[in-house]
Amino acid sequence: MRILVTGAAGFIGAHLSMALFREMKGVSIIGLDNLNDYYDPSLKKYRLEGIAGACRDCGGAAESSVWKFIEGDIADKDLVMDIFNDFKPEIVVNLAAQAGVRNSILNPDSYIRSNVTGFFNILEACRHSYDGGCAGVRHLVYASSSSVYGSNSKVPYSVSDMTDSPVSLYAATKKSDELMAYAYSKLYDIPATGLRFFTVYGPAGRPDMAYYSFADAMVEGRKFHVYNYGECMRDFTYIGDIVKGIIAVMKHAPERRKDSDGLPVAPHRIYNIGKGTPEKLMDFLEILGEELVSARVLPSDFDLRSHLEMFPMQPGDVAVTFADTSALEQDFHYIPDTGLREGLRKFALWYRDYYRL
Repeated sequence: MRILVTGAAGFIGAHLSMALFREMKGVSIIGLDNLNDYYDPSLKKYRLEGIAGACRDCGGAAESSVWKFIEGDIADKDLVMDIFNDFKPEIVVNLAAQAGVRNSILNPDSYIRSNVTGFFNILEACRHSYDGGCAGVRHLVYASSSSVYGSNSKVPYSVSDMTDSPVSLYAATKKSDELMAYAYSKLYDIPATGLRFFTVYGPAGRPDMAYYSFADAMVEGRKFHVYNYGECMRDFTYIGDIVKGIIAVMKHAPERRKDSDGLPVAPHRIYNIGKGTPEKLMDFLEILGEELVSARVLPSDFDLRSHLEMFPMQPGDVAVTFADTSALEQDFHYIPDTGLREGLRKFALWYRDYYRL
């Protein structure tokens, strides 16, 4: 099995790659990532070391498993085409993207380059993988986002809901990805599945994510901003549950079939992937603080409330995210089972060890 993972040094990409080496025999993974400085690249290099270690430690399959990393950008079309021509991936998992709702308002150019142009290059490479009668890509799995639901007041969010009113450029680029993927799936019979991720957290996460920056502020003794006066609710989903869902989806590409006109019925699907049980932000913060205390990262007398500064909702944010995951459960038996306290405990222990606290 030859798998291309873009964004391999990212949070989800690294955890996915490590899990694939643990679970699949004889897998060859090529990872692509530009290692940009949106956040500290040393964390990305740490994740890459973890992937290489997982490849070495995958037991009896070690001699037949392959890990190769390429530092590069999916916005570089020549590089993407060369990788497809040389490696001939059977499965492509496109997780490379410029992330961050708020940053997309401040630095929009990078979002168009990575999330639109870059994904277009991946689609073009998938299209041409069939040239000359080659078997080509069997399944493209790509990252979308719960942000596409915008300010939708109906909860839980269902994939059948309208997603035509994004409230950030980031959300607009992810919706564009879904539309482009559908068009290429229809035109070129590319089996493709989009996953709308809901607030992923866990060890070795992104430092720009709220839970990570909250932990930093607590450890450094700083006050931190809590928006919507702490009334937000998020469908916090542990990274291990996310990875299990991605692997299940990867193994089952949408079926190729013809319509009555003889043209392909687009083998394209979209799923929500989340916990399906939103949590209050204040509850999340309290548990995070307690687990950091338990891990001896924070002192036993830590006072959370003294660190909070309450603010109204920020532009681009939404009050509640809540995934209807029934389709993923039905099709792939996806059942996320990591509780908030268990997941935050794992993060707190990792945080302690990573920063040697």
